[in-house]
Amino acid sequence: MRIARYTTGDDPTYGLVDGAGEKIAQISGDPLYTKIELTGETTTVDEVRLLAPVIPRSKIIGIGKNYAAHAAEMGGEAPAEPLMFLIPNTAVVGPGDPVVMPPQSERISFEGELAVIIGSVCKDISPEEARKVVLGYTCANDVTARDLQKSDGQWARAKGFDTFCPLGPWIETEVDLDRAVVKTTLDGEVKQDGTTADMIHDVWSLISYASHAFTLLPGDVILTGTPEGVGLVDPGQRVTIEIDQIGSLSNPFVRHSA
Repeated sequence: MRIARYTTGDDPTYGLVDGAGEKIAQISGDPLYTKIELTGETTTVDEVRLLAPVIPRSKIIGIGKNYAAHAAEMGGEAPAEPLMFLIPNTAVVGPGDPVVMPPQSERISFEGELAVIIGSVCKDISPEEARKVVLGYTCANDVTARDLQKSDGQWARAKGFDTFCPLGPWIETEVDLDRAVVKTTLDGEVKQDGTTADMIHDVWSLISYASHAFTLLPGDVILTGTPEGVGLVDPGQRVTIEIDQIGSLSNPFVRHSA
């Protein structure tokens, strides 16, 4: 099942997207908190503006260096335990929204990732229990200011600027996590082409690990790490994250004018 958040010019609403990714059947309420019920209204994806499928009420948890090849390309080894960091929910934007490159940084990089959306409250759960708390999955771009990441010594600013966490195009509730392909293109040129099978810590282990530090709430997002091939973006370029069982998320990058 694919759950989209969208607008036709009025208040945001939710709908179920068909298998072809073309039609949307509107549902009532917020699927994080209410039973999914169709309203009877339908539209097409081309007729609406897709929004970020979720705006976290609480937090976005990022996972660093969860692919060995990516850790190596960044000049180090992968940590023995998941490396967690937090991103503010104000960083979230949706499909097609511009990523604004701030004047503080000259080295902005893309990171294509699988994102997990938590569906129910949980704390101190096991990897086995983690399977029951997931609403679904979406594509993410964990945009990073590389120069600030290095100079600051921690990652809050480098990964937390407004617009630095595009999510979309919708939430897919069923994904084969053993073989999901994560591909990133820059102006149509493939830069990343990895699979979730190469994760050091799998999705269930990540959820469990995070839950032992934080209470996870409905709508929280966990970014699961990026494959090798990250690179810099210039103003005017477009980055597209595609996960074969979900869809694609595409965003232009623009330079802040001030």
